[in-house]
Amino acid sequence: MAERRPKEHDESEAVSPDAVRGHPWRSYKETVARLADRIVEGQKPIRVLQALRWDDAVQAQFLKSKPRELPKVEVSDYERIDLGFDLAAKTAEFEAIARDVTQELGESDPIAQIMVTTVLEYRDVVHLLAARGTREFYAWSRKLYGSPKDSFPDGKSTVRDLGQLLYGLLTNVDQWGLEHVRDGAAAYDRSLDATEAAKQIAGRLAAFFGDARVRVEADDGILADAAAGSDYVKVRTGARFSPRDIDILEVHEGWVHVATSLNGQAQPVAKWLAKGPPRTAAVQEGLAALVEMFTFRTYPRRARRLNDRVLAVDKAEDGASFIDVFEWFRTEGYEEDECFNNTRRIFRGGMLAGGAPFTKDACYCKGIVLNYAFIRSAIQHDRMDLVPMLFVGKVAHEDVPVLAGRVSDGVVKPPRFLPPMFRDLNGLAIWMAYSTFFSRLGGEAISDHYARLFARH
Repeated sequence: MAERRPKEHDESEAVSPDAVRGHPWRSYKETVARLADRIVEGQKPIRVLQALRWDDAVQAQFLKSKPRELPKVEVSDYERIDLGFDLAAKTAEFEAIARDVTQELGESDPIAQIMVTTVLEYRDVVHLLAARGTREFYAWSRKLYGSPKDSFPDGKSTVRDLGQLLYGLLTNVDQWGLEHVRDGAAAYDRSLDATEAAKQIAGRLAAFFGDARVRVEADDGILADAAAGSDYVKVRTGARFSPRDIDILEVHEGWVHVATSLNGQAQPVAKWLAKGPPRTAAVQEGLAALVEMFTFRTYPRRARRLNDRVLAVDKAEDGASFIDVFEWFRTEGYEEDECFNNTRRIFRGGMLAGGAPFTKDACYCKGIVLNYAFIRSAIQHDRMDLVPMLFVGKVAHEDVPVLAGRVSDGVVKPPRFLPPMFRDLNGLAIWMAYSTFFSRLGGEAISDHYARLFARH
């Protein structure tokens, strides 16, 4: 944890890092806020998914080939997309901010270290976009978002191991679920259009966010069925939604993605927390999926979709082409449009012949495991104060102890918007306490004991 400053009024008495620049009157918090403003302003024009979008005609061309031909997407197609900034100038801008953060706050300052790591990652995102359509794109993607080949902190298990284990489990559970829904089948019937879905989600989020206005609207410009922004949720025009989808989007997009955005925007000093560089993706996406589980709103087929994307990224890394991955999704029972959209998520920006995908989808399942482990460890080690700080803005796990240590002196403002189980941690603490014992309970011996019981009947 970062060393706490004695008292807020002492800050003005200390020598400010800006004194050498002729600003002895500027406090530590003013310096951090000013540098954070530059980070937020610098990243503003960067829109990764927009920069990787494909023309609508690509899908029609691919499906028309039955599909025997790779989608026709060239480097020149990406180059025609207006990024809204000059690549070299933006790279230089981020490097200048990083130098100024180090110079003004000091190389050993923990807050400065988070800011430098963040701003240099935005620089690397610029490198990623400069490499669209080339093999180098994959190298930057793997550095920024990770890979299914990455190990968990135990140094043994990998994200791919998790995906392969869950594949069989989720397939069996999904099939059981389809056969036993019965009276609850209406909850999964996609009977709602985008306008009605937006209306229902808006009503729920109004109750959650109170006086903070969150827009929910139908939009024909997004590829996913839903997407969240700084203070809005969009649902895709033309998509259909079930009541269970509404339940999930409320907590996934609203309680997590929008909440962390608004909590970050409310920071008067640590303003960079309003925006999410790739290093925060695993926490964000994993936390959103975990809240779905904590509220019992997710279901096997949705979990399968997330897990199947991990396996698909792994296949593409190992050399599977766009056609190979598309056909694999088809063998897994997806509709043709879903097959294309899922495969496009993995190959946009990369090499369609295989071996160099966009790896972002690997961070979803990894994030579930790492967030669960973080929360359980915090409770085990009597640091429950760290758990709500996952919602203070867009954070990486290594940031959280530092940020929590700066709440008392006002560098960081505690999160206002929290899901119910994170406002009152008692239930979560009990859940995690038992899960700690469950993880040690007899392993295969216990499983075999009950397997013999099941076999007798």
